[in-house]
Amino acid sequence: MEKLQEYLDLLGDEPWLRAGVAVVLAFVAAFLVDFVVRRVLRALTRRTKTAADDQLLSLFHRPVRVTVILIGLWVATQQLGLEPAVNEQGEAIGIDHEAWIGSLLKTLGLLVWTGFAFKFSRLLLQVLSRDTKRVQVIEPSTLPLFDNLGKILIFGAACYLAVRFWGGDAKGLIASAGVAGIAIGFAAKDTLANLFSGVFIIADSPYKLGDYIVLDSGERGKVINIGLRSTRLLTRDDIEITIPNAVMGAAKIMNETGGPAPSRRVRIPVGVAYGSDVDLVKQVLQQVAVDNEYTLPAPAPRIRFRAFGNSTLDFELLGWIHEPELRGKATDALLTEIYKAFAAHKIEIAFPQLDVHLHKAVAEED
Repeated sequence: MEKLQEYLDLLGDEPWLRAGVAVVLAFVAAFLVDFVVRRVLRALTRRTKTAADDQLLSLFHRPVRVTVILIGLWVATQQLGLEPAVNEQGEAIGIDHEAWIGSLLKTLGLLVWTGFAFKFSRLLLQVLSRDTKRVQVIEPSTLPLFDNLGKILIFGAACYLAVRFWGGDAKGLIASAGVAGIAIGFAAKDTLANLFSGVFIIADSPYKLGDYIVLDSGERGKVINIGLRSTRLLTRDDIEITIPNAVMGAAKIMNETGGPAPSRRVRIPVGVAYGSDVDLVKQVLQQVAVDNEYTLPAPAPRIRFRAFGNSTLDFELLGWIHEPELRGKATDALLTEIYKAFAAHKIEIAFPQLDVHLHKAVAEED
């Protein structure tokens, strides 16, 4: 800036001439900067595979061009000598037009760069939301939340700078914002609790869309939506349950679809009568499990002799199914096939029974 002022001083004592030259140089410099951004930098961004840098370049060139012009206008304003008159005490008399114009130019530049910051934050969040392997907390469902938070922060910073540009006291603005934030926090504490719990649920991922979960309160269903305020489950009866995220965040959740694979093991208890051929029972149950259309070949189904019951020999068939949603169909098919197989092999399915033995009473002799 000092070097430019030296060249402008060579034009003599004509302030309007120096100001005009400064304005012309500003537009020329803006044109050159725009040319470099559009041609040179764009040629470099075309070599990359991502389109994000092209979008960033499209957002960047306009604020830079406007900033160069505003700087030129400020230099031109300084050439006009608009400082206010000073009295004998050294105090300014009247309006300081140069300071006023400087504040106006700074405010215009602030508006331009604030608009750029809004668009840049949106672009950055979109890029991060697509990189799910590195960034898990920013997803398409949480993108509006982070976008609004970014806009609030940018707008607050812009208001603070605008107040400073015009010589105001920004401390009062910050204090008012703090009081307003406390009041809003108390008024919407439940909403904020659900909001933050939703963010933590998405970041921690205890469950995802399509998972079958069971809560400690007994609700079981398929996750069909994870919102910022609540999570929605669809039960096997096609009933939709909406649960606040604050409740989900504090609940004990059993994810039936979680783990290394979505498959799940079903357990079918079977009781046969005492005296049954144990080896035959195991063989029949094993064949039923292998032939069933819902059980997986690996891990292989297992048959376990669990206990001697009061009226039964207790066995259990263990088989894996592809997903928790098939549990009802698989249980129905296995029970049906077990009953038919036991009937074919004459294996008696035990049922609770009680034998009563009567002893003849002996009469007492007189």
